[in-house]
Amino acid sequence: MPLFDLPLDQLRGYTSRVTPPADLQDFWDTTLDEARTVPLNATFEPVENHLSVIDTCDVTFAGYGGAPIKGWLHLPANRRAGTRLPVVVQYIGYTGGRGLVNQDTKWAQAGYAHFIMDTRGQGYGGILGETADPHPSAGEVAYSGLMTRGAGSREDYYYRRVYVDAFRAVEAAQSHPEVDPSRVVLAGISQGGGIVVAVSGLVAGRLDGVIAALPDVPFLQDFPRSIDIAARGPYPEIAAFLGRHRDRYEPMLAVLNYFDGVNLARAATAPALYSVAQMDDVCPPSTVFASFNAYGGDSAAQKDIEVYRFNNHEGGQEHHWIRQLQYLRELLA
Repeated sequence: MPLFDLPLDQLRGYTSRVTPPADLQDFWDTTLDEARTVPLNATFEPVENHLSVIDTCDVTFAGYGGAPIKGWLHLPANRRAGTRLPVVVQYIGYTGGRGLVNQDTKWAQAGYAHFIMDTRGQGYGGILGETADPHPSAGEVAYSGLMTRGAGSREDYYYRRVYVDAFRAVEAAQSHPEVDPSRVVLAGISQGGGIVVAVSGLVAGRLDGVIAALPDVPFLQDFPRSIDIAARGPYPEIAAFLGRHRDRYEPMLAVLNYFDGVNLARAATAPALYSVAQMDDVCPPSTVFASFNAYGGDSAAQKDIEVYRFNNHEGGQEHHWIRQLQYLRELLA
């Protein structure tokens, strides 16, 4: 894949034309206040993972509408009794779920508590998932996939439910007695990275304890540009839907505006380490830089971005995880 987006010097200064709705904060205050009236009911059931160095709990907690959301909590087996661990809350890429019990334990191998949230209605594309999306809007007219599910209104849009689940996943992780609730790190790749950006903005002023965000080639950023230029992946689902529903473009953008990471990133305050791949035709680099440049708004939020010039949507992969490990080690020192 050749370089197809803006040159790097222009990417570093690129800002999106997306502007937040006037009632963005009110919408999310109402949404999260309503969600938190439902008891979290987080449960942690020890399960056999066939690993000698990791202990695992099967997690269930109440997400949007009280729906049960699954997850894993991995803990290093050699942890000291009575010591609370920093926790990495991980969100999963598009179509994926939490996976098998021992499929991904890398953050626990590094010495952290590792909480993986299953993504409602997903888990059919490469990584197993076990959480349903029971919301009535799941049956509305939509393009195959999830990007247009419930997109007729901000109240019914699919990612409203996912973002609430992700917010409550932080609360669930914090509720475990061996987790330090004051040291929460958010991490994810692609859709997972987009959820990281969203939750980073949503927790600001609403939930304490998030100390870092690690959005890796994040999806769900700068919807108008992404719909126009992304050649592969989920964004073309929206374009395909609009190709038949030709009168829905402006109304759909108005809904997506409440879920665009560019808008939600502005409220974030936790330090962030982004990554971007310059040949990425799934999450185009300009859309990632739009999010990065908006992150923290006018605050003094610390942020950095790793650029992988010759990579597509795979990004930095194992090389970037080393960078993340170094970043957290310095942050938590």
